Amino acid sequence: MVKALAVYGFGALTIILLIIIPYNLFDYVKGLIYNLGNLIFEYNNLKRYIGVGMNRYFTIILNPTADQGNAKKKIPLIKEFFSKNAANFKIILTEGIGHATSIAESSVQIPDNVIVAAGGDGTSNEVINGLMFNSCKPESSAIHKNRLQFGVLPIGRGNDFAFGAGVPSDFIESMRLLLDGTFYLIDVGLITGGDFPKGRYFGNGVGIGFDAIVGLEAAKMKHLHGAAPYIIAALKTLVMLPKAPTVEISYKDRKQILTPALISIMNGKRMGGAFFMAPDGDMSDGLLNLALTQQGTRISLLKAMMLYMKGEQSRHRGTFTDSAEKFSLKALSGSMTAHADGETICITGTVLKIQIIPSALQIITRRKPSCH
Repeated sequence: MVKALAVYGFGALTIILLIIIPYNLFDYVKGLIYNLGNLIFEYNNLKRYIGVGMNRYFTIILNPTADQGNAKKKIPLIKEFFSKNAANFKIILTEGIGHATSIAESSVQIPDNVIVAAGGDGTSNEVINGLMFNSCKPESSAIHKNRLQFGVLPIGRGNDFAFGAGVPSDFIESMRLLLDGTFYLIDVGLITGGDFPKGRYFGNGVGIGFDAIVGLEAAKMKHLHGAAPYIIAALKTLVMLPKAPTVEISYKDRKQILTPALISIMNGKRMGGAFFMAPDGDMSDGLLNLALTQQGTRISLLKAMMLYMKGEQSRHRGTFTDSAEKFSLKALSGSMTAHADGETICITGTVLKIQIIPSALQIITRRKPSCH
């Protein structure tokens, strides 16, 4: 670093002297170009030593089974990219459900460590839970809580959390972002109930009813990529048309009893790679966005589904939207099927409580996550 600073300073001084004392026009121009080139070269080297990305240590938690096993093919590319950019990193492969959570929870103690979720929404969800579990420990100081640093390499199927957080879908660009992107604070959601009486954190959103059943069906389609399995699963669920429960939903000092086919409560913007459940979702506004579609005919729900794909569901007669810091749902008849970031919360749940935790994590991105 000292050498780089010295060469950088010498190059700058040489250019200044050449400008002040042009002894020969030809030699002057030649020398100026030569030293300017050296200056640019050394400036780039200097950035390698003291630039934004170079004081970061990256723990890359990679799910080799993400995207039907295609994620593991990215490992050589990741190693090559970070090595060429002189970045400090290590890759840890997950070995099963919940492993990414335990890795993140233990790795966060390393100073200036950026925990990177390399996978799909499920991997991001597990890493978020590991970071949040750690922040709630008594031994975690207030300073440490405010420095939970998080990054994403979206190499899964839907990558909806990354989309809402402003992480580019291009693989190379998402790696470059980790080196020169900016940290922004984002909110994290917490859902309590079902199989998680103590709660589970989420980054993107919660789906209840139709949305959750679609997710379960899509998970069975291992051979399909991107949004395709979710669209096919949505059509299949539409044909089945499960009976909707009667639900009491409470938020902002109001209470309603409804029969919803679908309830979506979002921190991000999109679900299933194609459905814009909260087109105006803002991961840093301290609010969750509600979209609720009442049970209706298959034709009515098909129209709603098409509008969700365009983020125009507010035009649907049986759909309404709102936002709040917390929601409480109670099944008065029937039960609720729910997921958070695609992870099953319950199949036959009766009571769910969902809330937002403002400014819980710092994520590397190029823009504030509220921007579209």
